[in-house]
Amino acid sequence: MNVHLRAQSFNAAAAQYAANRPSYPPALLDAVEELSDRPLAGARVADVGAGTGIATALLRDRGAEVVAVEPGGGMAARFRRELPGVPVVRGDGNALPLADASVDLITYAQAWHWTDTARSVPEALRVLRPGGAIAVWWNTTALDVPWIAAQHERIARHTGTEPPTREPDDGRAVRLAGFEGLHCVRRQVRWSRVVPLGVHLANIGSHSAFLVLGEAGTREFLTAERDRLRALFPGEEVEEAYVADLLVAAERSPAAPSTSP
Repeated sequence: MNVHLRAQSFNAAAAQYAANRPSYPPALLDAVEELSDRPLAGARVADVGAGTGIATALLRDRGAEVVAVEPGGGMAARFRRELPGVPVVRGDGNALPLADASVDLITYAQAWHWTDTARSVPEALRVLRPGGAIAVWWNTTALDVPWIAAQHERIARHTGTEPPTREPDDGRAVRLAGFEGLHCVRRQVRWSRVVPLGVHLANIGSHSAFLVLGEAGTREFLTAERDRLRALFPGEEVEEAYVADLLVAAERSPAAPSTSP
């Protein structure tokens, strides 16, 4: 499936994305502060691939001075509606529209995998001030919950995508992120939310594999999934379980050890 097409698919579904996608737990923001060794309050932060502003709002609420970077026109327009007081500029992680040494922290929530790390890592380092850090994170699937694992297997079969796998170990996660040679620390935060069945299904439908599949194919899957989940959740309240997977990376100081985690 074309990666560019999937990355651009969100622009037509920005309202659905903003209304139904999960946010992130307070403990994740606590971990960003701890691992970057910097409070968010007063920090200059660039949130790249900001989408509709889900993570940006959390950073702002912690007192950060945030500028958002978003490549998609539809997502940027929704961002301006959701967070009218926060500046957003068009651009992506491979070619940041930001000055050298201009931010203390650069973040990518659900966005780092859309970048080419051979370009996005040097770009992130270029815009960081001395002592700054890169923080990337995702809400990943809690595959130890049987109904969630089964659902994601069905999603993979229906959309022709790869089924989810267990998260890689720390060393492989660092390599996949392109952070070899940097000082990188990982933290995983388990959390959950309870939402109406309709929100859960709309969340599924806002993912790129369904957005490029088309309305008929998406409707077919979600109709059948609604019937399956009603049997599991007769009250039509669904507990979604996540593991927020965070990597915080920075250039090593001359005195820092050279081994990776």
